[in-house]
Amino acid sequence: MSITIRDVAQRAGVSVTTVSRALNGTGPVSDDVRRRVEAASAELRYLPHGTARSLITRRTDVFGVVLPDLFGEFFSEVIRGMDPQAQQRGYHLLLSGSHDGRREIEFAVGAMRGRVDGMIVMSPDVGGAELEGCLPPDVPVVLLNCDVAGTGFNAINVDNYGGAREMVRHLIGLGHRRVGMITGAAANFDARERLRGFRAAIEEADAVEGVEAEGDFTEAGGYRAAAELAADPDPPTAIFCANDSMAVGAISALRRAGKRVPDDVAVAGFDDIPIGRYLSPSLSSVRVDVNRMGARAVELLCHAIAGDAPPAQELLETRLVVRRSCGGGTDDPPSLQDFR
Repeated sequence: MSITIRDVAQRAGVSVTTVSRALNGTGPVSDDVRRRVEAASAELRYLPHGTARSLITRRTDVFGVVLPDLFGEFFSEVIRGMDPQAQQRGYHLLLSGSHDGRREIEFAVGAMRGRVDGMIVMSPDVGGAELEGCLPPDVPVVLLNCDVAGTGFNAINVDNYGGAREMVRHLIGLGHRRVGMITGAAANFDARERLRGFRAAIEEADAVEGVEAEGDFTEAGGYRAAAELAADPDPPTAIFCANDSMAVGAISALRRAGKRVPDDVAVAGFDDIPIGRYLSPSLSSVRVDVNRMGARAVELLCHAIAGDAPPAQELLETRLVVRRSCGGGTDDPPSLQDFR
C-alpha cells in the first residue's frame, strides 16, 4: 500500500495542509511542526507526488534535455556536464533523443511540456528559426549547436569554423600540399561550419589542394570515406575528419589499405573525445570542452527561469591538441587532469 500525505499528517498530528506547507515551503510553519512533519515523512518513507506538488509550487524541479542521440562519448560528456550543475540547483534531468529530426524534437518537447521548468535542446540539423514553431513560448529554452541567426534564443555554439580552420592550417604548416576532409552530414550546422573552416584554410594557403569525401559522423562513415580517399590515384597526405568518431574509422581504413599513420597519412579529428588519447597513434584533435558546454547550458537556463539576465548567445572556444596521429606531438598517456 502506498503512503499518502494523509498518513504523514496523521503520524505528525497535523493537517494535510500543514504537511504540504512544511514539505513544499509554501507557507508559515513553526520549526517544531516542520521537524515533526519531516520526521514522520522519513519514518513512513513518503515520496511527494510530483504532479500534485507542481500544481502547488508551479515548479517541477526538472529540466528537459533533448539531444540528437543518447549514445556516444560526445553526448555522455554533455550530460556529465549538465547533471551536477542541475543537481546543485535542485533540479533533475529528463532526457530524450530526437535523432536530428524536427518532428521528433516536436514530439519530445510535447511530451515534456508541463513536466519541466525549462528545456535544453541540441539541434544541429534544425535551425532556431524553424524550431520557434514547435518550442512552447512559455517555457525557457537554451539551444545547443544550432543555427540561431536572427533569433532571440539563449544559445551556446562551438567555434566550429575557427577550430577547423586552425587545424587545417596546422596540417598545411607541416608541409602537406594535398589535404583531405571527411565531412559531416550536409544538413548539420556543426558540419557545415567545420567544412567552411576547412575551405577557408585551403583558400588562404599557397599551392595547396583540398579534396572532400562525404561522411556522417560515425566510425563506419569515416572508414568508408577514408577508404575512398586512399584509393584516389593522387591520395591526400593528410586527412582532417569533422569529428573524432570518423577519425577512428579513418585510421582503421588507412591501415587496411597499407597506409601508415602518420608516416604516410596524417589524421586529425574534432571534439577530442576521451578515447582519442588511447588510440595508437594517439589522435590529434580540436578540443571542445563539451563538459563545460553542458554545465554552462544549465547556468543559462537557470538565468532564463529566474529572469535575471537577457538572452545570451555564446561561442565556446576550441584549441588544438597535437598528438602523434598527424606527426609531432607525443604518445604520452593522458593524465587524470585531462578528464576533469
